[in-house]
Amino acid sequence: MTGKFDYFWGQSEKMQIVSVNTGEPRTIRWKGADVVTGIFKFQVEGPLFLGENGVTGDHVMDGRYHGGKDKACYLYSADHYEYWKSSYPDADWEWGMFGENLTIENMNESHILIGDVFRIGGALVQITQPRQPCYKLGIRIGNPDIVKQFSLSDFPGAYLRILKEGIVNKGDSMVIVDTFPESPSLKTVFRMLYHDSFDREEIRRAADNNHLAASCRKDLVKKWGL
Repeated sequence: MTGKFDYFWGQSEKMQIVSVNTGEPRTIRWKGADVVTGIFKFQVEGPLFLGENGVTGDHVMDGRYHGGKDKACYLYSADHYEYWKSSYPDADWEWGMFGENLTIENMNESHILIGDVFRIGGALVQITQPRQPCYKLGIRIGNPDIVKQFSLSDFPGAYLRILKEGIVNKGDSMVIVDTFPESPSLKTVFRMLYHDSFDREEIRRAADNNHLAASCRKDLVKKWGL
């Protein structure tokens, strides 16, 4: 790839689905109350259908923060698992631990930009925002410390907008087909959400990005008083 894809050199290794994951509703106890969550996702044989509003067969229980057109599917990098395993060796590690629908080999958030368009299997998808962790991740891993550690890491994963619905399966490649070089990377936006050392004009440009998920834009505006 040349021209506007030059930035993508660092992501030159083939990105590929190593696991497709879905979750059933599960009731957990949190601060004296029952909470129903879909974060307990496990590997399935597939295939999965990526629809405009979500993944068929998956369950999203809190529509305020998950699912919908801007967050129809969540990706997480298989490459990051070793880091988390070393930090939390007592967790029962398997694909889907971060609530991701697709576990992707060789996915690097430093080299993926907001708005990037990829073909995955029969679907066409667009990057909309990094994941913002909540207490349920701590429950899934079995240690609440991971929520803060995740927030300060460079490993947020990616939410997708589905531009063309389609079927995906384990072994399918994730191939870039369009990009917007002026957009910030997933890593940059994630740091803007959880760090305090950014230039306000850079943050304003990120918040004004047309491809950024509306909820993420709202959070940036709220945090930085834009």
